[in-house]
Amino acid sequence: MPTVFSANKSSLLVDGEIIEGLQSLAFRVVTERDDIRAVGSSERVDVNFGLRTVQGEITVRSAEHKLDDHLDKQTKFQLIANMKKRDGDDASKRTYSFDDCFIESKSLNMDAGNTAATIYIFTATRVREE
Repeated sequence: MPTVFSANKSSLLVDGEIIEGLQSLAFRVVTERDDIRAVGSSERVDVNFGLRTVQGEITVRSAEHKLDDHLDKQTKFQLIANMKKRDGDDASKRTYSFDDCFIESKSLNMDAGNTAATIYIFTATRVREE
């Protein structure tokens, strides 16, 4: 049976401080690769893997000044996502630690009748799952 983490029980920390107004966190691990081609054939015979990076997106309601500061100053930070199923249940939790993060860009989105949402795009050297 899968473990379903609850967004309203989970938290996201930047340099140890909780991000208020968090709406979403999404990330993917990207690995460069080159196909090794067979001579005289259209098929590959092997793959050469290269640089591995993490690309992610954080959406918060209105704004997050700590992330704005990291964007303005181009400073690195650590991001920790504590995923939980429910309060007090340490058996059903998972932690993602993103190392050497940088904010690459920021955009603002606001719909009629809704509050503003700021989207921060970040990169990280690695993500560790605990």
